[in-house]
Amino acid sequence: MNGSELSFLLRSAEFEFERRFDDRWALDWMRKHSNKSFLLCGLYAAFVFAGQRVMRERPKLNLRRPLMLWSLSLAVFSILGALRTGLYMLHIITTSGVRDSVCDNSFYSAPISKFWAFAFTLSKAPELGDTVFIVLRKQRLIFLHWYHHITVLLYSWYSYQDQVAGGSWFTTVNFTVHAFMYSYYAARAAGLRVPRPCAMFITAAQILQMVMGLTVLGLVYRWFHEEHCHSSTGNITWGSLMYVSYLILFAAFFYDTYLKGSSQGKASKAE
Repeated sequence: MNGSELSFLLRSAEFEFERRFDDRWALDWMRKHSNKSFLLCGLYAAFVFAGQRVMRERPKLNLRRPLMLWSLSLAVFSILGALRTGLYMLHIITTSGVRDSVCDNSFYSAPISKFWAFAFTLSKAPELGDTVFIVLRKQRLIFLHWYHHITVLLYSWYSYQDQVAGGSWFTTVNFTVHAFMYSYYAARAAGLRVPRPCAMFITAAQILQMVMGLTVLGLVYRWFHEEHCHSSTGNITWGSLMYVSYLILFAAFFYDTYLKGSSQGKASKAE
């Protein structure tokens, strides 16, 4: 498929709600309510610690069906987001190249992607609900989980309101990974037996996502002083620190969950 065919497909694939979405209103709203991201994170952190304390002496709740519906709704949202932003990214890469896909700022205002860029940013707030199920069902809540939710929400919110380069890559890849992740969660909540390699694949995909994030930020740093590659040293610095911390934490989680136990098991058998 050549560039002109992709351009035609992009135009013909636009939905009415995507075309009519007012990205200028969305940007103005995000900038006026930037303090709400910190408020949400503060309330969320309070729930993480207070909720676990309250549930300590209470019986755990089942919530299997609500969890299945919750995960399924986020899976459908992520699949749609991955398809729509993926189509846009394919168009940019094939018509303008990788460099323009990294430095592209029209992602926030283009007919197909503008709605999904805003929806992606806002979705980081309801995704905090994942933790509600963990706390009420008295499952193990690890540092990686709530730290990831807080920092992603803040970084996504401020990256959107500054309309920085690289956002198209972050959004598309995150949508794609979450499409698999929430589908897996929905299947588990529905009582389906999902093979262990599926969970390993999802964590490995999350690790690769962090490598991608650092790569994109490195390219933004290389090009952002040039024209048409808008960003800031602050965004690049905080984004890089965030992705490095994720990479370390997800890699440690992968090792502890999938490799450490099996290697110890093999060692004990050898003894």
